[in-house]
Amino acid sequence: MTMFGNSLRAALSTLESLAALEEEFLRAAGLVRACLLGGGKLLVAGNGGSAADGMDFSTEYTCRYSGDRRPFPAINLAADGTLMAAIGNDYAFAEVFARQVWAYGKPGDLLVVYSTSGRSPNILRALDEAKRLGLQSIAFLGRDGGPAAGRATVDLIVRSETAARIQEAHKFLAHCICEHVEEDLKQASIG
Repeated sequence: MTMFGNSLRAALSTLESLAALEEEFLRAAGLVRACLLGGGKLLVAGNGGSAADGMDFSTEYTCRYSGDRRPFPAINLAADGTLMAAIGNDYAFAEVFARQVWAYGKPGDLLVVYSTSGRSPNILRALDEAKRLGLQSIAFLGRDGGPAAGRATVDLIVRSETAARIQEAHKFLAHCICEHVEEDLKQASIG
């Protein structure tokens, strides 16, 4: 089999394994729905490719996912390079997301983190800060979830050892969450 065929087979296998996450998926979608319809905002964090996945997720709410509706607040905490550099320099890179959660987070908000390993110190600190502030959270994780497993309100753990397959599955789950809540967001835009 070719490299393409092997990658396709691995991607399909990983996506099929997500069926085991249906309960967690529904809980995560419920948290997003309750947050946004309750007047809260999404705070989204990730590193590298996971930051890009988080940027896509936050954009789907502030711009739109499908069709027209009012925008909902979602902030990607990796988007401001100047702020991240300042926090990293003045404090530590492990604080770049936690400090923003502290600054922007309020009751009713929801932290959404992405980490293929579940080991990123800045993701762990962000989850801890959200908990300290009483915010609920969703963790898109990979492998066995690492030290991040169990720190969020809901874990969506993709059981793969390959970062690319994990990120593809995270993207699928995130888009499914968008699809699951989109109609309620559109109805809220009308009412």
